Amino acid sequence: MPGVDTALLDEAVHWLTRKYASDFSAAEEAELQRWRKRSAAHERVWQCAEQLRSQMGTVPASIGMAVLARTRRRPDRRQVLRAAGLALVTPALGWLAYRNLPWQAWTADYRTATGERRSVTLADGSRIVLNTASALSARFDRETRLVRHYSGEILVETAHAGAPAALPFIVETDNGRMRALGTRFIVRMDGQDTTLSVLEGAVEITPRRSARSMVVRAGEQTRFDDTTFDPVRRLAEGADAWSQGVLYAHGMRLEDFLAELARYRTGVLQCDPGVANLRVSGAFHLDDTDRVLDLLARTLPVQVETRTRFWTRIARR
Repeated sequence: MPGVDTALLDEAVHWLTRKYASDFSAAEEAELQRWRKRSAAHERVWQCAEQLRSQMGTVPASIGMAVLARTRRRPDRRQVLRAAGLALVTPALGWLAYRNLPWQAWTADYRTATGERRSVTLADGSRIVLNTASALSARFDRETRLVRHYSGEILVETAHAGAPAALPFIVETDNGRMRALGTRFIVRMDGQDTTLSVLEGAVEITPRRSARSMVVRAGEQTRFDDTTFDPVRRLAEGADAWSQGVLYAHGMRLEDFLAELARYRTGVLQCDPGVANLRVSGAFHLDDTDRVLDLLARTLPVQVETRTRFWTRIARR
């Protein structure tokens, strides 16, 4: 069903969520039937939705429909709708979608939407600040304090007092484990890699598929994957500024700056190759990315081209 209207997919996800909710009413059932009869396209998408639900019968109950219901309440539901829409348009991909889409992140204990920051205090008193589009779960037992980091970027301040503080504090990503040695540090997931930045104390890294470990100390950072880690380098100034809603740039290439800014806004933010190497310096408030783009247009020889509120391009003026 190529070319299906995304708004129609959005409506189908809504009705699929409502139909199998415990409080689905007779009035809603009648409204759903009217929606299905609006056009042949409505009915086709609904049948695909039902087929998807049937295929996902083995998805754990805590993930299945709860995922759709929860994400519709989040401001950044487009990622979910795109994923669900793909499965709706091609129902045979339903199982594949379950295997590959980030269900764990969607059902994590703590999450943030695009452009959102959130501070949480864990059971042991440790504090974690979640940056834009981040997700984690925390599991403490008698042997360890484990934080499973699924996506995005987090700032960790481990607790030092009380009985739980004596237990190892571990942050785990897909690439491996980081053991805090009484510390304050940042963990960021970028594509297939994890970046560790240590602000205070030290952190020991053990890649998932390696027996080797490395200790990263205050003022240092490194990137690692499943098997190896990069050489330690000096920590960039203002590495934790995002926790205060600020992005620092020191002679940063415009293309790199926009890639970083894009993490804090929905939609597409493109950089024309002709202006990619312009340099940006300053402190920019992340809570208003439109204002940041306006500032760039006033201080650099560029203009902001906007086709929709979800597509923006920075080009030469």
